[in-house]
Amino acid sequence: MLTKKQLDLLEFINKRVQRDGVPPSFDEMKEALNLRSKSGIHRLITALEERGFIRRLAHRARALEIVKLPESLGGAPSGFTPQVIDGDRPDERPAAAQNISAVPAIELPVMGRIAAGVPIEAISQVSHNVAVPNAMLRAGGEHYALEVKGDSMIEAGINSGDVVVIRETSTAENGDIVVALVDDQEATLKRFFRRGNAIALEAANPAYETRVFPDDQVKVQGRLVGLIRTY
Repeated sequence: MLTKKQLDLLEFINKRVQRDGVPPSFDEMKEALNLRSKSGIHRLITALEERGFIRRLAHRARALEIVKLPESLGGAPSGFTPQVIDGDRPDERPAAAQNISAVPAIELPVMGRIAAGVPIEAISQVSHNVAVPNAMLRAGGEHYALEVKGDSMIEAGINSGDVVVIRETSTAENGDIVVALVDDQEATLKRFFRRGNAIALEAANPAYETRVFPDDQVKVQGRLVGLIRTY
């Protein structure tokens, strides 16, 4: 079931796509729903995406795909045809593009979920495996994967539901996106910054505050080296 704001946003996007052939901008969505910041729109879009009503398309400007509509907006699950907005997709295949079948890959364990938002309890149990291109692991070392939960890293291109590939390491440079374990209890995916004897874990979403801890309360468990998104 959708909240009123989620339903209002879905209706607004659908009407603009039907009228103009492209979805509205985030500023237009913010004004239409009378919200004070675009972070509220980010959260609504993430909620609609998690519920299967829309889909964000990577590497395309302002690209949203309407997957289905609720019955209150005239949707019919068995007969609705998704409408894809191509955005800036190139007309021709890039010269350097490779077929997926030609790219060597290895299986990595997916070690549960990692919070990109409010930290959640650390999970260290393998849930399944994922195929990862060898080129993504060119730095060497041990790697593992985690499913992202939350929207605090959306401005770094990391969405809820993405799978991040992590290289195991206990050290990080300022600005690295890391898996950080706080107080040996909660894990989160954030940008790492050392500030004297403290560690700052910074989100890539203005809706979330930077969290600062004494350096002995934070353990780096890996650094982001790749991302996998499934549509």
